[in-house]
Amino acid sequence: MKNNIKVGLLVLLSGILMVGIQSCSQYEDNTSISLVSKTARLSRVWKVENYKVDSVDLTSLMATYTETFTKDGAYSFQWAILGGTANWAFQNGNADIKITNVNNVASKTLTILKLEEGALWYYYMDGNSKKEFHMVPQ
Repeated sequence: MKNNIKVGLLVLLSGILMVGIQSCSQYEDNTSISLVSKTARLSRVWKVENYKVDSVDLTSLMATYTETFTKDGAYSFQWAILGGTANWAFQNGNADIKITNVNNVASKTLTILKLEEGALWYYYMDGNSKKEFHMVPQ
């Protein structure tokens, strides 16, 4: 009788674990599951690996561009001599990153495509133009 209870409990826990694992990756392009929090994965300095505007590759224009996200919600970007600071926060069930008060001028919403320790892919709409960034840690 005790063995049947142990087996039943093991099956139940395995089922719960499998449901949890399947729901870990909410981003369409993620290739793996991570036990590292989304904030910890995002919090680092990122550099451009690929940049497209409306599917046109413009990566060479962004060779020096970097973005920094910190665990406390600070955001900054640097591109040659241009730079700025803002605040960031997850929104929409962690599917988006809201960047607010970029140089006290504008806000934008980044739609996350992939968020892993070694990759941050997102896009945002700038008017009718879709700007897509594939970033890697610097």
